[in-house]
Amino acid sequence: MSVFTSSALPLPDPARPAASIPTGGLLTAGRACRSPLELVGDTPVLWVSEPFSGADRGFWAKLEGGNPGGIKDRAALAMVAAARARGDLAPGAPIVESTSGTFGMGLALAGIVHGHPVTMVTDPGLEPMMAGLLAAHGVRVVMVDTPDPVGGWQEARRRTVQRLMAAEPGAWWPDQYNNPDAAAGYTGLGLELLAQLGRVDVLVCSVGTGGHSAGVFAAVRDRFPSARLVGVDTVGSTIFGQPARSRLMRGLGSSIYPRNVAYDLFSEVHWVAPAEAVWACRALAAHHYATGGWSVGAVALVAGWLARTLPAETRIAAVFPDGPARYAGTIYDDAYCASHGLLGSPPAEHPDVMDHPSEREAIRWTRCRAVTDPAPAPSAEDEPR
Repeated sequence: MSVFTSSALPLPDPARPAASIPTGGLLTAGRACRSPLELVGDTPVLWVSEPFSGADRGFWAKLEGGNPGGIKDRAALAMVAAARARGDLAPGAPIVESTSGTFGMGLALAGIVHGHPVTMVTDPGLEPMMAGLLAAHGVRVVMVDTPDPVGGWQEARRRTVQRLMAAEPGAWWPDQYNNPDAAAGYTGLGLELLAQLGRVDVLVCSVGTGGHSAGVFAAVRDRFPSARLVGVDTVGSTIFGQPARSRLMRGLGSSIYPRNVAYDLFSEVHWVAPAEAVWACRALAAHHYATGGWSVGAVALVAGWLARTLPAETRIAAVFPDGPARYAGTIYDDAYCASHGLLGSPPAEHPDVMDHPSEREAIRWTRCRAVTDPAPAPSAEDEPR
C-alpha cells in the first residue's frame, strides 16, 4: 500500500475561504491500478467547520469512503494476508464471517484478490442494497432469522458462523471482533493522516469492533505521545459498559464485548443517538458535500463539539468510515426517518455528562471520561478459530 507523502506542501489554512486556497500544487494525477489492491488507501482529508463549529474552527475528516468498500477494506486485506502467511488460511480455502455489511465488502475484495470463496452471515437489518452488492461480488450471504436472547443479532450471527465452520473443514474465520491483525491493518491509515496533517492532537473514532481506533491511534501516538483518542459509540451499545438495547444504528456499537477495543487508549467516550447522527449526516451533505453513514454522523457531531471547546490550535482528526450510498433508504430517506422519529431539532449544543458508565443509561448524546473494560472473563467457546 502506498502512503501519501506530500507533507512538504503547505497545509491549507482552514480560515481562508475555499475559493482563495490555491489548488494547483495540491492536486496529483490519479493512480493507474493493475490490481484492486491498489485501489485501497491514500484517501483524502477534508476540512469541516460550520455548522459543527464556527467558521474559524473545525476538524479534519479522513474520508475512508474513498476506498472501494469503505474503511474495512484495509483490515480485511491485512487479516487475509496475515492468515495466509501463517498458514491459517490455505490457498482456495473458504472464508466465513459475520458482518453488518462493510467488513463483508472488504472480505469480498480480499477473496477476489487471493482466490477464496467468501460466506457472510448477516441479519435482517442489513440493507437490501448491501445484500445485493455482496452477492454481486461473489459472496454467499446467509441470513439469520432470530436474535440471541442475550447477545442479540451479533451473537446469533456468531453462533451461525461456528456451525458453518464445523460443516466446512479447512474454512477460516477472520473473527473481526477479536483478531489483532485487524488493528494492524489500520497502521497505514494512521501514517497517511500524519503525512497529510503533519500533527494530530486529538483523534476521533467510532467504535464497533474496535480495530480502527486501536490501529490508527497506535500509529499516531507513536509519533505524538501526548495525542488523545476520543471514542464514539451509539446508545444501546454494551462496548463501554452501558446496557444492551435494540439499536437502530449499524456500523458502530455492539451487543457483545469485542476484544479489539483498546480501552486503555481512550481519554473519553461519547454515546450518540440516531436522530443526532441523522442531523449530522445531513448537515455534512448540505454544507461540505461529504457525508456517510451512522458512524460518520456520530463522529462529526463529537468532533465538531471538540473543535468548539478545545483551544483553537488543537488539530483534530476524525475518521469517517464510509460514504452515504448504502444509507439511501435510511438516513437519507425522509419517510424512514419520520417513521422512526429521527427528524426535528438539531442536537443540543453540548453533550450530557456522566461520571461513570454505570451511573445511568444514555438516551441522547452523552460524554464520559471514565473508560473501563466492562467485559467478563472470556470462556473457552469465545476463542477464535
